[in-house]
Amino acid sequence: MIRAALILALTLVQPAAAQDTETLLTARRAAQALSTAALALQEADGARDRVAALTQTVRAYEEGLTALREGLRRAAIREQTIELAFQAKREDIARLTGVLAGMQQSPGPLLLLHPAGPLGTARSGMMLADVTPALQAEAEILRAELQEVAVLRSLQEGAANTLADGLRGAQEARTALSQAIAERTDLPQRFSDDPEALVAILESADTLESFAAGLTAVPLMGANPDTPDFRSLQGALPLPVQGTLLRSFDEPDAAGVQRPGLVLATRPLALVTAPAAATVRYAGPLLDYGKVIVIEPAAGYLLVFAGLGEVYAEQNQVLTEGTPLGLMGGRTPDAAEFLGAVQQGGGIERTETLYIELRENAEPVDPGTWFALERG
Repeated sequence: MIRAALILALTLVQPAAAQDTETLLTARRAAQALSTAALALQEADGARDRVAALTQTVRAYEEGLTALREGLRRAAIREQTIELAFQAKREDIARLTGVLAGMQQSPGPLLLLHPAGPLGTARSGMMLADVTPALQAEAEILRAELQEVAVLRSLQEGAANTLADGLRGAQEARTALSQAIAERTDLPQRFSDDPEALVAILESADTLESFAAGLTAVPLMGANPDTPDFRSLQGALPLPVQGTLLRSFDEPDAAGVQRPGLVLATRPLALVTAPAAATVRYAGPLLDYGKVIVIEPAAGYLLVFAGLGEVYAEQNQVLTEGTPLGLMGGRTPDAAEFLGAVQQGGGIERTETLYIELRENAEPVDPGTWFALERG
């Protein structure tokens, strides 16, 4: 009986799982980032450039919510891992408990006697002495894991209010940004010497390629925005939206359709900004691309963004880098919906897609060589 207890105890003892400190740090950093964003939202009303301040605030909320999602996702996965480990060891623990219960019911003097005589009795005593540390170690492991589960659950419960405040603050920031942009009147503009040309291009274009070619053929008056040589920015352009690469240049989709651009997966209502100073050549619906914005960062270059849910920019406006272009579509879930999803080890998926094309002299080039990309 003692030998059986020793074998089971040694089988169960494994290195204690260290508490996932990175999960806790991620969640704490996220909470701090959301608090900072809330403060920035309060201060944006008095900012000299309200649009720029609110743009930074919206991005701060997006980054804070992304970090909070990741922290909660890790916490949920870690809790599930510990619970699965408990279930896997349940049978062994039950057997060990049965052996120990049987040992406890046996009278002490009889338990120490051994049929092999004094030598056997001495050996059994040594084995019993070995069992005690092993059982203690296993108890410490179980205690640490139970404490970790308690901390993880407390983290998830405490995050509910933080998440609700963050989602509400992000929506308030988007609304304030939309209002500030609607009231903005100070942006310089450039115009074509043929104002009717765009209407003709829209009516005749049956593809994005023909539309881009038409725009390229109608130059704007005045100088391009004060920007470094656009070609020198190749490989260093920031992504216009917080997202991950879904499809590369000319990569076929599930239906086998190839398009000469990138597809980024984004979360609902993500903010889209200009990756470089540029002139807005077109903003509005186009063919089957949904709401589209076409900007000209330099003569001969066009950047096309398609799939937006709301468009901020207006035709002929001259924008600086980081100026809001619009928002992605969809809707953000409330805190309860999100927490329900994250408890399953997931989170709110990137359900929206932004299509990006870069054209040089009306010909498509691979935007992947211009932007810093993260593969999803």
